[in-house]
Amino acid sequence: MKIEKNKMISLIYELRESNADGRIIEVLDEYKPLNFIFGTGRLLPVFESNISSLSKGESFSFNLDPEMAYGERREEMIINVPISVFETDGKLNNEICYVGNEVPMMDNEGNPLTGVINEITEDHVRMDFNHPMAGVGLFFTGKIIDVRDATEQELAGSAMPSCSGCNSKSHSGCSGGCS
Repeated sequence: MKIEKNKMISLIYELRESNADGRIIEVLDEYKPLNFIFGTGRLLPVFESNISSLSKGESFSFNLDPEMAYGERREEMIINVPISVFETDGKLNNEICYVGNEVPMMDNEGNPLTGVINEITEDHVRMDFNHPMAGVGLFFTGKIIDVRDATEQELAGSAMPSCSGCNSKSHSGCSGGCS
């Protein structure tokens, strides 16, 4: 069966930084494949485009420049947040506010976003709101292990990509599908 819109796809892959010799970012195998409904907008469109002509059992290999994946790192996405945002009863909340922590926040329109704390001063917390994979080229090699009709229940839920390798902390899993 060929990949097409609303088919349930299972695939395995190795994701490397930049090219075939790059640092391994993630490996999904037969024991923890990526499962998703094709064409529902849950994965990077360019990822889906690269596998769109494949069938069960076929292999793939492709490179995504940073612009095609999560874009370049942008300096304007690194901002100073007033220290008071991280205070409870006038004291800094050290359980949340520490260098390296990923903190869920909202922008001015109420949209959720995650920032990484880079620095803490007396007046502000310097946070990076770039996607963790921004500025990184991605190189995928893998294989389509199953293509089948999605069930009505799966279609109704627009099945989020699922794999045990999808790590919300690193945002690197599921062929960039986790965001």
